[in-house]
Amino acid sequence: MSLISKNRLSKMMLDTLLEMPPGSSKLKEQVVARLEFIGRMSATRDINDAWNQTKKNAAKLHADKFILDERNILHWNDGSISPLDKNISTANFKKLNDLADVENCSVDKMVSKLIRMYSKEKKK
Repeated sequence: MSLISKNRLSKMMLDTLLEMPPGSSKLKEQVVARLEFIGRMSATRDINDAWNQTKKNAAKLHADKFILDERNILHWNDGSISPLDKNISTANFKKLNDLADVENCSVDKMVSKLIRMYSKEKKK
């Protein structure tokens, strides 16, 4: 039986996270330590579930302060980390695959070639 619900624990974690000074490292450990008694008495499973929910909420509700990277790690949004744009339209993806087939190489190598060509053109 848990001491407190996961949703309440997540809310408490988010409130604690917002009170931390910008640039703090090891966010999860610091948040759990600042929860004191509740952090020590909660099950590890509950803490992990609440932390995952807290990370998503922090990145969504406070995007000016936090960013969630592609590995689902929460970082301070200080401008040093920019999220990767992984979206490509279906039409462009098909064109890229067709071009890679014509050039007899993988899509990854084709993208590398295109980037090199773009960089060379830009330097001129």
